[in-house]
Amino acid sequence: MALKIGADAPAFELKNVDGNTVSLESLKDGASALAIVFSCNHCPYVLAWEDRLIQIARDYAGEGVRFALINANDPVKYPADSFPQMQSRAQLKSYPFPYLHDETQEVARAYGAERTPEVFLFDASGKLVYHGAPDDNYDNPLNVKKYYLREALDAVLAGGTPPVAETPPVGCTIKWK
Repeated sequence: MALKIGADAPAFELKNVDGNTVSLESLKDGASALAIVFSCNHCPYVLAWEDRLIQIARDYAGEGVRFALINANDPVKYPADSFPQMQSRAQLKSYPFPYLHDETQEVARAYGAERTPEVFLFDASGKLVYHGAPDDNYDNPLNVKKYYLREALDAVLAGGTPPVAETPPVGCTIKWK
């Protein structure tokens, strides 16, 4: 079961595609908000939203918002989601955020993540304020009517609460071991 709105972000230390370890604490330190997105390389929903997530991260970086992608998929079942493939994907797309490998799948379980992409947005105090899909149209960015993640970020940065706190995550299921 996914974290409930108002829950604290579960701590983690995971290997980034650059080989360094990244912790929740290092991401939260001084951040005005933190978006943790469970992701992967092969899912068509991830691929559809990927450029939008990259753009959101870039658009809000100057306001102290941090992002991290976490891949928890079983690379034995899905070789496209292996660590070397994660490294290639991050380099190909010039990710402006860490892309972390949840090899044991413990972090995905702690967050209650079930899909890719699945967004967990935390405020500066580390409380969950939004959970769900990036927006309301994975298929066509020109047909988006509700920008859930952007609207949640705008609200948090203004000191308020997101107009929508939760939406159903849309995407592929996490590939469990």
